[in-house]
Amino acid sequence: MAGVSQPSGLPAPSVAPDARRQLIDAALRLFANRGFDGTSLQDIADVVGIRKASLLYHFESKEQLRLAVLDHLLSVWNEGLPRLLVAAARTGAPRFSSVIGELVRFFDEDPNRARLLLRESLDRGEDMRKRLQTFVAPWVGVVAEYIRDGQKAGDIDAHVDPEAYVVQIVHMVVSGMATAANFDHALLPPSHPLGTPDERHTRELIRIARASLFRERGTL
Repeated sequence: MAGVSQPSGLPAPSVAPDARRQLIDAALRLFANRGFDGTSLQDIADVVGIRKASLLYHFESKEQLRLAVLDHLLSVWNEGLPRLLVAAARTGAPRFSSVIGELVRFFDEDPNRARLLLRESLDRGEDMRKRLQTFVAPWVGVVAEYIRDGQKAGDIDAHVDPEAYVVQIVHMVVSGMATAANFDHALLPPSHPLGTPDERHTRELIRIARASLFRERGTL
């Protein structure tokens, strides 16, 4: 991406080689927790430890940085999510929990990812819909076909709506992980025989996803 042109005779701002990635990571955290309007370019530059002019060398505006953050997040997510969901549909119930667990861990390792997606969906719905159609919609149908194959084989509940199921699982994971710190820690005791609030949330999320997809053997 082209940076802001510098006045003739003046050197470009001094920045670390990985400054662009640091700026994206910092912006993701701040946008997720403060919102786009509540975050300034100076805030982001301060977190990275560079001058605002150095930030503008990489990103010409805050809007350009926002788009870079979303594109990076959705691209990284899109590298693994289709593979995980297709594998879950193809391997059946025995491996489902571990495969979906990887999807949950993507957001669990950095809850800001889920928070940003949820916040953007609420604050800029039309833009987010376009991005989901670009990054996510293409593989929803692919995963749905594997679910239909499982239905034909009798392993997956015939009542499942394949496309809607995939969308609901994604929605459940994103919204659940985005708000877990508030809901789980407020409503679940910090100490419990079944584990921490985070452990219980993750385990129950996976159980619900699995139980709603696979038909128990011996049932109609």
